[in-house]
Amino acid sequence: MSENIETYEMVGAFPTCGNCGSTQVVRDAWAEWSMTSREWILKTVFDEFICERCGEANVPTWKLDEAFRTRRIARLNDAMRQGARGQATVVVTIGVQACGEAFVRKAAAAVMAFDDFTTDNDPHGEHDFGSIELEGRKLFWKIDPFDLKLERHSPDAANPALTHRVLTIMLASEY
Repeated sequence: MSENIETYEMVGAFPTCGNCGSTQVVRDAWAEWSMTSREWILKTVFDEFICERCGEANVPTWKLDEAFRTRRIARLNDAMRQGARGQATVVVTIGVQACGEAFVRKAAAAVMAFDDFTTDNDPHGEHDFGSIELEGRKLFWKIDPFDLKLERHSPDAANPALTHRVLTIMLASEY
């Protein structure tokens, strides 16, 4: 199986027939019976695609399921914000740090607990930004998806294998 196809399958894309547009695309594969799990385990998938509707062997056209991708990005952002480990970094700005260690702990807890997402404050549905009030100060938090080297934005924020998330907690005045 090619790397490109694996990437599509991971991020909520689906194949359609390159000939007739049908979603009834199938592939040949070998499966092996597992004595341990008592089920068939996929062993090998072959490269040829065939449309069950038109019967043609062809390369499918991949279509992205944008709603799936958005929900997946939101879930990954929520998990990161709520403390999941993985390819992630949390940055606290100098302005927040200057408010003291207790304030930083409270700010982190407030960001972790945040769940007030609306179409106004989260227009793309990715749960990547929020605003909170803490001890009379307005704070923003923002999640940015970078590539694994932290050199540019991630090529695919819906794919955790390609994304290093950076959560920044800042005073609104630092934005």
